[in-house]
Amino acid sequence: MTNWVNWTLVILGVVSIIAELLLGAITGFDLALIGAAMVVGGGIGLFFASTKIGLASAGVLALIYLAFFRRWLKHKLEVKEHPSNVDAIVGRSGVVTARIAQHVPGQIKVGDEVWRAELARESDAAREPGEKVTVDSVEGVTLKVR
Repeated sequence: MTNWVNWTLVILGVVSIIAELLLGAITGFDLALIGAAMVVGGGIGLFFASTKIGLASAGVLALIYLAFFRRWLKHKLEVKEHPSNVDAIVGRSGVVTARIAQHVPGQIKVGDEVWRAELARESDAAREPGEKVTVDSVEGVTLKVR
């Protein structure tokens, strides 16, 4: 008679894990890990043939996850936005290394990299080597500067 509770824990745990997989980790793996705690707790209860041990094991494992590991796991799964490549260069300053004029691309050095550059606006004056410019946008491999 006591085994039905432990089997229920195991089945509910498996259903929780499957639900997490179907949802695509939308819950941050909470369902999967609490489901795993229920499966393990139910398994321990079946091994010892005790409802109390099964329920206590599942509860303790779920509490350990919620109290100690949930915050750490959420932190590890957090997506951090870091500008990279082209996104990181917009707004930065550079130095003209080859003259830039209307319809005549030149070059600028931003950090350690030399880029092809054009003037951002038709009304901008030509830029001579040594002048500082700011990257306004990027089109392909060409920086638009002002």
